[in-house]
Amino acid sequence: MDFQARLLKVGNDLRKDEVRALVFLCSDILGCNPAAVQSAGDLFSRLSDQDHLSEEQPHLLVELLGIIQRTKLLRDHNLPRTGAQDLISPYRKLLYSLSEELTADDLKDIKFLLNNKLPRGKLEEVTTLEVFMELEHRALISDTDLGFLESIIQPVCPVLLEKINQFNAQNCKFYLFTIFKLQDASDPRCVGHLSPRKPDLLRSGDVRDRQRRCSKYENPNPEVLVLSAVGCPDVSVQGVETYLMTAAKRGRCLIINNCNFRVSRLKKREGTMVDEASLDKVLKWLGFEVEIQRDCTSKKMSSLIQELAKTSQRDWDCVMCCVLSHGLEGGVYGVDGGTVEIRKLMEPFSGTNCPSLAGKPKIFFIQACQGSRQQDIVYTDAGTPGHGYVDNNAVQAKECIPSHADFLLGMATVPSFVSFRDGTHGTWYIQSLCQNLADMVPRGCDLISILTKVNADVSKKVAWIDSGHKTQMPQPAFTLTKKIVFPAPNTPHPVL
Repeated sequence: MDFQARLLKVGNDLRKDEVRALVFLCSDILGCNPAAVQSAGDLFSRLSDQDHLSEEQPHLLVELLGIIQRTKLLRDHNLPRTGAQDLISPYRKLLYSLSEELTADDLKDIKFLLNNKLPRGKLEEVTTLEVFMELEHRALISDTDLGFLESIIQPVCPVLLEKINQFNAQNCKFYLFTIFKLQDASDPRCVGHLSPRKPDLLRSGDVRDRQRRCSKYENPNPEVLVLSAVGCPDVSVQGVETYLMTAAKRGRCLIINNCNFRVSRLKKREGTMVDEASLDKVLKWLGFEVEIQRDCTSKKMSSLIQELAKTSQRDWDCVMCCVLSHGLEGGVYGVDGGTVEIRKLMEPFSGTNCPSLAGKPKIFFIQACQGSRQQDIVYTDAGTPGHGYVDNNAVQAKECIPSHADFLLGMATVPSFVSFRDGTHGTWYIQSLCQNLADMVPRGCDLISILTKVNADVSKKVAWIDSGHKTQMPQPAFTLTKKIVFPAPNTPHPVL
């Protein structure tokens, strides 16, 4: 019996409520409204189309059936019973676990508590999971802010607070964030080149609130370093070694630049070619062999990454990958609307998978915002559309960086916040990154100092809109064991 036939039988054996649970658990992966998925077959087809489920990779199905405690179906239909156990986010697992613990009476009490938050029509004939989805839709809960959820669980079933506390502790353990202080909006130094318009910029949560919530949990993972502070302090530490940079060429840099999303519902990323050109100039100047791939499907993105890892050379000093695209929680979009998890982009370069780069830095830069909804256009000073944009559809950085050593992940913005892209000048983040590399590498600055300066520069920019000024803060995260100091080139830096 082929794999599709076995999937059909599994789907037929699932109850409707179990199918809804699977759809909920996969909602981050699917990148679509869960209500659009009508059946188990529909779900499996969507997962297969996005390369998340196949006979060679049944791990997602194994994990899903394990979560809903239907692993017997694996045995009944001759499917493997072991596989990866971290494909579904801990946040989704938490909400599902809470829904299973709450009784029908508990749900009635929760609906009563939500009368002043949600329309009555949204509370009629809905399940607990559907209530959670509506709270997410209204930005009342998220994986970075469960305060409101705690407030409604506490009077209804306080024993479940322990589950939330455990999640918060685990989440803070692996969550890599940047502490920052926004400049006073009246400070003229804060004004960027984006001018008034009225996009509805969603900010579901506050990084400083998250810092406060996480402060009560001890960080037991010392190998993951947390970068703090705006400004550009001297982060060099006496006794910290520097990665060797002695090769004739630094290594290869793959730039994946997704601009045109014609076959999907995502918008064209105006201005991204400016970013590509800046990266190409600066990285070639630094000694990288640059490969540019444009408008890649999700499958092509994965294939390019695998090929880069397989063809890596022992005489490279490092490897770099820059992804310019739309994104969603935990991944980035291909132009076909399919997604690739950021962790999956990085894992092929671990010491086990890529021994030729063991002990050498693996550097990733991701340009995409980390909000959870599409945003409108932001107009430039010229007042014409098509020049300034919110770089929408976002990436959640939680647990994106592998636990292996020698990785650096640079994200355009912190979770729940937008990233700005200008159709004429490119994105705030990539342009600042390129300019600071050009300015600071000749002065002998290490890469973390440079990224701290990028934080400082980008944080001072402001997009003025009717509902107020909006800012951006990049997010570096790393498991480096040494400093990265690129040798100063013999030629003047390129003009950007």
